[in-house]
Amino acid sequence: MTDRTAGALFGLAIGDALGAEIEFLTLDTIRYRHPPNGPLEPPGDPARVTDDTQLALAVAEALIAAPKPLAPSSLADALCTAFKAWFNAPENNRAPDSACLNSCEALENDTPWPEAGDISSMSSGANMRVAPVGLLGLDAMTQSAVAQLQAAITHCHPVALTAADLTAHIVATLHNGINPRDLLREARAYIQSQRTTYHADWLGDIWKRVYMMRSAEEYIAYGWDACQTMLDKVEQATVIPNYEADPADVIGAGWQADEALGTGLWCFLLYAHDPVAAVRRAAFTSGDSDTLAAIAGAFAGAHHGVSAWPADWVARLEYKDRIDAVITGLAN
Repeated sequence: MTDRTAGALFGLAIGDALGAEIEFLTLDTIRYRHPPNGPLEPPGDPARVTDDTQLALAVAEALIAAPKPLAPSSLADALCTAFKAWFNAPENNRAPDSACLNSCEALENDTPWPEAGDISSMSSGANMRVAPVGLLGLDAMTQSAVAQLQAAITHCHPVALTAADLTAHIVATLHNGINPRDLLREARAYIQSQRTTYHADWLGDIWKRVYMMRSAEEYIAYGWDACQTMLDKVEQATVIPNYEADPADVIGAGWQADEALGTGLWCFLLYAHDPVAAVRRAAFTSGDSDTLAAIAGAFAGAHHGVSAWPADWVARLEYKDRIDAVITGLAN
């Protein structure tokens, strides 16, 4: 399991580094700079990452630092401390997610976390960082609650919560050895089992901040229905896959949490046998290159283990020592 944990975390960082320099660019510009079809490996030594990896490490370090067994109040405190440390770090200059910045600034100003999260944001900042939750070996209900809590501190939109939850679940399912051919069917079953489950002990009354929602169950079902729609899109696109198309055009650009999950998952499923091809495909897009490749990398690494990644890429990663420490901490 430690091998797959390392595979997932290094895969996330590798995908992030691969897409970092080409985020926001058109396909033509990417081809011009990295002919013929985008970068083949993470550039630089160290290979610099973005806020995706920084915040995934923040989540992982909070999970490690929080008292065990994990509990709502103490874990929320640990997550808020980690997010504020990221907010104040000099390296927080990698085009960070605006909802994360605004929410962390609110936390810095002593706003309670249930009021700090951006209720309108369902951006991918909620699930680009959630992979460590799926690597802890938690029971399904606790894992779901933890994944949603870490999202809600900065992104309170129901789609942000459920997409983070489903991303963590897929990481955990791959980590546990599922055959990728069975992944979409299993993910559908998970959505149905969770559709009206609201973790009130962990989330409190944040659902009431969405004025049009009549109940907590309606709030969370709205998010799960969006995830179901995204899985339908992924399934349709895998029947006769278009390996040449821009993933942003096939599934979505990935700026929203459900799109980031769907497109990262599609790229992984296209190349379930070839993890390097999966992250290259996810990065070579007009969409959110670093986040899509980070999510695809986490899925591929959780499935294949750390041997999926060229040793030179792993050795050159920025924050490699922190990632190594997190791998050890999650295993203990």
